[in-house]
Amino acid sequence: MRNRLRCLLHLAGLFAGASPAAASICIGTCGTLGPNGVVTAPPGGTNYSYVTTNGGVSGAGQLAGFAGTNGSTFTTDVFSAAAGDPLNFFFNYITSDGSGFADYAWARLLTSTGDEVAILFTARTKPSGSIIPGQDLPGVTATLNPASVPIISGGPQWSPLGSYSGLCFGPGCGYTGWVGSTYSIAGAGDYMLQFGVTNFSDTIYHSGMAFSGITVAGNPIGGAVPEPGTWAMMLVGFGAIGFVLRRRRMFSPSPA
Repeated sequence: MRNRLRCLLHLAGLFAGASPAAASICIGTCGTLGPNGVVTAPPGGTNYSYVTTNGGVSGAGQLAGFAGTNGSTFTTDVFSAAAGDPLNFFFNYITSDGSGFADYAWARLLTSTGDEVAILFTARTKPSGSIIPGQDLPGVTATLNPASVPIISGGPQWSPLGSYSGLCFGPGCGYTGWVGSTYSIAGAGDYMLQFGVTNFSDTIYHSGMAFSGITVAGNPIGGAVPEPGTWAMMLVGFGAIGFVLRRRRMFSPSPA
């Protein structure tokens, strides 16, 4: 029993991240795909990673100080950068929701201990005009290509949207296509890149963001996206720890 308890506690420490986010981590639903529906292969690549509100976690995916219901985040491995190093990647925002329920996505640069350095961009469901920066959300600090990013309207076919793939709640649904992002890192140090997407005022008509080609000074970073079910396994692990601890208390001799 003692060895089993020690093993479960060790697993919990790995999931909880005893050292702050030293490796990539997903909260909610993340994955990898090739060309699928409206999302084509990314520039210079075949596969891409993604986050989606389909299967998202309550309270995840929101920027601090901005509303949301449920969503997902993906945080890369820690990487080192020199002052002036360019951070590059591509992203594609996809939404089945309408502007009346303005879901949003974002990317931000963090220190290796999780402190925010910069919000690189925000994208938000909107019926017309550029959806970046997202309405009522922080502005863009990265350089985007193209600089103006309107939504390509229509119910987007994309499997990470789950049962809402191909559906459209109202004006604003669609996708952006691939957008390039470049950001010059100001100071030398250790960093992480984080992507997030959230449902805004409900938990239906899902949205997501694909991303690919993450490099710093031309060198790839990122690490593998956790397998589907990692979050569920984590919760099961914590439940098992609680079960073992309860049994241990139940069968422990009473103090003299």
